[in-house]
Amino acid sequence: MLSIPFLQGVLPFRPREALKDALAGVTLASMNIPQVLGYTRIAGTPIVTGLYTVLLPLVGFALFGSSRHLVVAADSATAAIFSSAVSRMAPVASEKYMALVGMLTLLTAGLLLLARIFKLGFLADFLARTALVGFLTGVGIQVGVAMLGSMLGVDVQSHSTLGQIWEVGAALSKLSPLTLGLSVFVVAVILLGKWLVPKLPVPLVVVVGMIAASAWLDLAGMGVAVVGPVPGGLPALRWPDVTWRETLDLLPVAGSCFVMIIAQSAATSRVYGIKHHERVDENADILGIAAANAGAALTGAFVVNGSPTQTAMADDAGARSQFAQLVFAAIVAIVLIALTGFLQYLPRCVLAGIVFTIAVGMIDVKGLKDILSESAGEFRLALLTAAAVPCIGVEEGILLAIALSLVRHVRHSYRPHTMVLTPDPEGGWISNPAEPGAQTRPGLILYRFGADLFYANADRFADEARALVDHAPDPVEWFVVDAGAITDIDYSAARTLRDLFSELTAKNISVAFGRAEPSLRSDLERHGVAAILGEGRIYPSLHGALALVGGGETQRPASQ
Repeated sequence: MLSIPFLQGVLPFRPREALKDALAGVTLASMNIPQVLGYTRIAGTPIVTGLYTVLLPLVGFALFGSSRHLVVAADSATAAIFSSAVSRMAPVASEKYMALVGMLTLLTAGLLLLARIFKLGFLADFLARTALVGFLTGVGIQVGVAMLGSMLGVDVQSHSTLGQIWEVGAALSKLSPLTLGLSVFVVAVILLGKWLVPKLPVPLVVVVGMIAASAWLDLAGMGVAVVGPVPGGLPALRWPDVTWRETLDLLPVAGSCFVMIIAQSAATSRVYGIKHHERVDENADILGIAAANAGAALTGAFVVNGSPTQTAMADDAGARSQFAQLVFAAIVAIVLIALTGFLQYLPRCVLAGIVFTIAVGMIDVKGLKDILSESAGEFRLALLTAAAVPCIGVEEGILLAIALSLVRHVRHSYRPHTMVLTPDPEGGWISNPAEPGAQTRPGLILYRFGADLFYANADRFADEARALVDHAPDPVEWFVVDAGAITDIDYSAARTLRDLFSELTAKNISVAFGRAEPSLRSDLERHGVAAILGEGRIYPSLHGALALVGGGETQRPASQ
């Protein structure tokens, strides 16, 4: 039976700590409201929908989630994923576009709910951290380029990054010097502010200042594009009006958002749970994010995610429970009711500049350097993923990231570390490359295979075993498999082993397994491999198998 606890991220409620959380919520609102307004530029939705993403979604996660720290709100990565796809189905910010975005968000919530019911959170583990770093870097490049048109005051129609670069370059002669100057000022002030006074809500100061300057100086009359009238009041509940065919077309995009949400949210939640020595129920968090997205869909907002940057902001502000997010939501409600009228004066280039600084922050140069210093192969994977996003698209980029992660994993399993073990004078083992001519001692080959055996790598096991036997310096009497890394054998691999061991038996070579786990013994028996080996050939320790061969007592390593 599915148990659904409530308010795990809020309870127990302690008044003294609640006051600190309330102050943190005010700080968080001052820092994040400009950001969520900027995210609407990425999402292609009306500016007010940014505020909607930090209203009911925050309440939904506080009710159903378990993390006391995770902030679930608008996120640049998921916004980039769906906007690139939905913008091809309807004009950006149109009524039809918003209906499609609403259904996409509802589908994402449904996938998250299924993941909670069937405990599918492990799917996030298939997106390697290296691929995630590359993907987010690529999204940063894509988002940054997408903002250039608004920052320069030129019209850009293309939805592709390369097309946008081409159009911006072609329109440089028509750029607006005033718009460009405002954009450069905004970007410089925010980046310098983050460096010099990171605790100060610099984006909020910039937004308020620019609204005041725009109203006073009539920047719209000078040719600077402004946001225009913004509807006020709390959002009305609505069901997205889309066709069945359109819903099916949105399902793959929702799947991409689902993977990104699971990967980012789980990682962020774990980090802050460990930092504060708190238990995190990942399945409850998935349910909380599902509730948050359902709330977003029904209030005219867009996909929300567990945001690493906003969670870090909340933690730095002193938030220690979801009560801070509830205070944040209350402040947003006040803004919607009383203050949206002022947003009409906000220059669009200011929003674009804010988003550009977010995009710069997503380009993880340090993360890429760290990957390069440790693994050149994984660095190439991250770089390829980063290049794929602006070149072929965001949705395709995340699919490529998942595919490359899986291919790398399969490649490791297909070509695992293999070795022939020889005893050292202290009673341990020396690992030698499993090359033809290697042997443990005359008449014995002790062979270690460093992965589970399955259809793709079983032939490698067999070929290497045959090569070791055929090129051994002395006639082989025993072939012992160190199965410490083998926990599973599938049907195809078992057939290959049966053929191999029958062949070795015909050559009067005995075969035994050491360090075989009970699950492996069960597989060997079920697939008929144990019958070919004969009685007493499968041992839980390497020492037991070597004792059968003879000389095991004198060569037993300390670990055995």
